Amino acid sequence: MLFALFQMSLLIACGSFWKSHAPAHIASSSHRRALTDLVFYLLLPALVLDVIWRAPLGTTSLQIPLAAMSGIATGLVITWILFRFINISNAQKGALLLAASFPNATYLGLPVLEQVIGPHSRSFALQYDFFACTPILLTIGIMIAHYYGSTKLEVHPLRELRKIPALWAVILGIILNVMDIPQADGIHSVLLLLSGAVVPLMLIVLGMSIRWASLHLRFMPLLLPIAIISLLLVPLMVMTISQLIGIDSEISIMLILLGGMPTMVFGIVICERYHLDGELYAAAVTLTTIASLVTLPIWFKFLSI
Repeated sequence: MLFALFQMSLLIACGSFWKSHAPAHIASSSHRRALTDLVFYLLLPALVLDVIWRAPLGTTSLQIPLAAMSGIATGLVITWILFRFINISNAQKGALLLAASFPNATYLGLPVLEQVIGPHSRSFALQYDFFACTPILLTIGIMIAHYYGSTKLEVHPLRELRKIPALWAVILGIILNVMDIPQADGIHSVLLLLSGAVVPLMLIVLGMSIRWASLHLRFMPLLLPIAIISLLLVPLMVMTISQLIGIDSEISIMLILLGGMPTMVFGIVICERYHLDGELYAAAVTLTTIASLVTLPIWFKFLSI
């Protein structure tokens, strides 16, 4: 686990370095947007289609989103209870609710599991995210953002879901899988070639998305409880639910690690769109990403005993 995280950290560091030292003829935000769009609209859907098409779908595919939803609900409920004891703005409340509840299951979880568990873990990481986290973020998460934000934008969760190419790839992959349509070698080769770039580019984009300047001391009283909730309490709930519903031990380890991933980067976009405290959310992404380099090896060591 430590060696795998070291490798991941190098790529994240490359992204952070590129953000500051990219050629000046293009803004660093444009570099990040170009890479993000490439992964989001082309490479990640290719990976999702390839994996889901060939994945063994069954009872476990129903248990995985249940475990994921329990983790999300834990983050939302505990953070909401926390608001009873602190006086903060609605924009901060909305940002913290999202930060504590939605893990970076694909952009960091997928490469970590692939390195630590093996290539077969890709299916479980994608099911955890696209069967639960992303749909909930773009429905309930957007409703939360609209409620606490100050924007006048109308909420259309289903319209937001339609804009996610990877979700369409999930649907197509499930249809092809259930209909038992074989994946031709030529198609697999093309999808494999495209998906091979997903992991390094996702980690580089993650590094470019981290905002070191957002880590202000004034945020720490708010961020430390969020780090505890997202990195410790959420995976603890995922572990509890996984045991209660009888998920296989190896799969359970993967789900717990996914539940303990740092804050999802995509939430920054939602915060900016609905006028939540984007700087506070970015600080949560930065802090939980750094802290996860400690907590993830501890979880893995504990679960491997």
